[in-house]
Amino acid sequence: MRKTNTVDEQQSAASSGPVTRVFGIRHHGPGSARSLRAALEQFRPDAILIEGPADADPLVGYVAAEGMSPPVALLAYVPDQPAKAAFWPFAVFSPEWQALRYAVEHAVPVRFCDLPATTVLATEDEPGDRIDPLAELAAAAGYDDAERWWDAVVESVADTDAFEAITEAMGALREAAERGMTANPIEVEPGDTCEGPTHDQLQQERIAPDTVVGRAALGEAASENAPTGDTVGEAIGLEHAEREPLGIDTHTLRREAYMRQTMRKVLKEGARRVAVVCGAWHAPALAGKLGPATADTKLLKGLPKVKATVTWVPWTHSRLATTSGYGAGITSPGWYHHLFTETEQPIARWLTKVAGVLRAHDLPVSSAHIIESVRLADTLAVLRARPLAGLSEVTEAVRSVMCAGDETMLRLVASELVVGEALGAVPDGTPTVPLDADLRARIRALRLEQEALSRNLDLDLRKERGVERSRLLHRLRVLGIDWGTPTTGEVRSTGTFRESWTLRWRPEFAVAIIEASRWGTTIRTAAEAKILDTAGREGSTVGDLTDALEVALLADLGDATNGLITRLESAAALDHDVTHLLAALPGLTRTLRYGDVRGTDTEALAHVADGLLVRICAGLPGAVTGLDTDAAEHLRTQLDAAHTAIHTRDNDWATSEWLAALHRLADRDDVHGALVGRAVRLLADAGRIDETDSARRLSAALSIGNTAAAKAAWIDGFLGGRGLILVHDRELLRLIDDWLRGLGDDMFVEILPLLRRTFGAFESGERRAIGQAVRDSGSGASRTGEEAAFDIERGLVAMRTVADILGVPV
Repeated sequence: MRKTNTVDEQQSAASSGPVTRVFGIRHHGPGSARSLRAALEQFRPDAILIEGPADADPLVGYVAAEGMSPPVALLAYVPDQPAKAAFWPFAVFSPEWQALRYAVEHAVPVRFCDLPATTVLATEDEPGDRIDPLAELAAAAGYDDAERWWDAVVESVADTDAFEAITEAMGALREAAERGMTANPIEVEPGDTCEGPTHDQLQQERIAPDTVVGRAALGEAASENAPTGDTVGEAIGLEHAEREPLGIDTHTLRREAYMRQTMRKVLKEGARRVAVVCGAWHAPALAGKLGPATADTKLLKGLPKVKATVTWVPWTHSRLATTSGYGAGITSPGWYHHLFTETEQPIARWLTKVAGVLRAHDLPVSSAHIIESVRLADTLAVLRARPLAGLSEVTEAVRSVMCAGDETMLRLVASELVVGEALGAVPDGTPTVPLDADLRARIRALRLEQEALSRNLDLDLRKERGVERSRLLHRLRVLGIDWGTPTTGEVRSTGTFRESWTLRWRPEFAVAIIEASRWGTTIRTAAEAKILDTAGREGSTVGDLTDALEVALLADLGDATNGLITRLESAAALDHDVTHLLAALPGLTRTLRYGDVRGTDTEALAHVADGLLVRICAGLPGAVTGLDTDAAEHLRTQLDAAHTAIHTRDNDWATSEWLAALHRLADRDDVHGALVGRAVRLLADAGRIDETDSARRLSAALSIGNTAAAKAAWIDGFLGGRGLILVHDRELLRLIDDWLRGLGDDMFVEILPLLRRTFGAFESGERRAIGQAVRDSGSGASRTGEEAAFDIERGLVAMRTVADILGVPV
């Protein structure tokens, strides 16, 4: 293995000319980060170049600012099109972040050297090489999992000498890619040996047989299933691919050309020891002599550009994970963070954390479990010739010892620890849009916390802080920033003075805030402007406007309320569809109700609600004529909602008008039975129809003149969802029982599905109570003209027994 120069040798070389060292790293690799930090301490550069957008250089000063806490990301966006954005994430274990920290701590000039965001955001396509270098090297080492290979040979061991070996390995892969080949192992037919390709085969592929691809970078530690051979390089078979050549992506070549141009500029400015930190795949293109700039200049000529703004934003571990869709993602950010931050006894400390997670979920895990898990993980590492137990070893130990083979609990550990969740933070002075600054100020004033994990929040609206928090969360939802989601709280409350939310902050909200900034500079003004714009669009229905008005009241958007009320009045006056008006009435009533709770003036809103109710009552007779079953059931649901809303409002005039309209509906015989039956039921619940009248109407509906389907529809409308009335009103139960018992076989089979749906909707307790009532009454109980037969002798025996118990002489 070729060793790096010592510090003395480097200084000697530096005296004769500039020295440039290229450190090929894996993004977000703790082993790379630790090795890079040590290598920088040895090399002591006077200039550092880092892969990242070149126009982010002014933001380097915030790296050491108070309040900066990884994970964070560079966010670049187009001011006029905030949705067009790009992120460059960094964790504390990212090599680039450690290079930034080193530069700031040692006052070393540092800059980003990749294509600027102005060019990246102007590119329409999604460039990317069609080769995964880590997968190729892992396959060469006999691993079927690139993550496990990298974790085994790089992340678990800090070695400053690995960078040159990685660069050389990547160089061999790039040469193969340029020829349209990959470094997959040659396929082995059954019966063949596991030895690598011969010297002649390698010569045919024009690859040197003594290549060090994987030899040093692989740590010379292949897995137990690795191919055997004189060198690891001999285990790599580069087969001709009879498919489309891979090559190097044009965008990648342009990025590397820009990096070389930046290197030339830094050297021209007088730097003597330049450290370049970049992805390992780019290292071969930057190492060695740079050569003339003509080719790079030509490659970069005419690149598109767009105006862009760059800033720092908080990030999370879960967004660093491969499962989030992040191209340079890793499978275990939580594990990598642990490896980087816990240098003393990392395995024992990790398994202690695992035990804590399992105990939090009521799984009995003792100290003995932890000790045995550590022993098993260390033993597995020894058997696999690993210097330190890796994620695969500790996972197997947890599965066997702590989880007893339970994959469900193991997935829990993977979610909460292996991936984990941590939300970074950026300093208050970080460049941002005014809307974001206002949001931060409101969050501090209301003592809320931005957290990556879900957290429940119960608000008491009788307290000023609870009301203000509620208003903020509702305003954010108007702006499309769903930090809070309304939920059913664990605190029991029967009134409207409590709200429950589930809070979870996500990194993409940074872009949503920028997008929302076009509506205003504060959260309140932006929400008012957006809700008015949305409600004013062509095609907004009465229901849409009612919903917007309800949200505006909850969010206390006073300047928007009057405009919404005016638009609602106009829309209601022009809308002749009673179903639309019925759909809007419950929301309008809720708005009135919340207005009372929050102390809002709702006089104008009450006027709109009254006008809406008048138009509903006037149009209801025409709306219920000639409906089929589906339309009738839909309208029945709207009647239920409107009835509940009107009674919730508790206004005598509104209640009287509504019940009068229902009474007119109940007296008609040309309306679908589901609607008539429901109108009778609602009137009975309100006390406008007594039990005798209800029974009379039911008896008339079950008369011979109606079809079986019409009778079943009337019963469904009357009873739907409310079965206890049959328990308490035995006359209604008797009428339905008599009707059912009198049906013929064919008729019973015809209406059975309808009745099954009606009775199947009752609660199980209601069905049991109805059955008990039928048994208590007997088949056909209460029917006149029938004499009950009594056994006098048995009655006398029972009376004598009772007299003996009570001591009463007979």
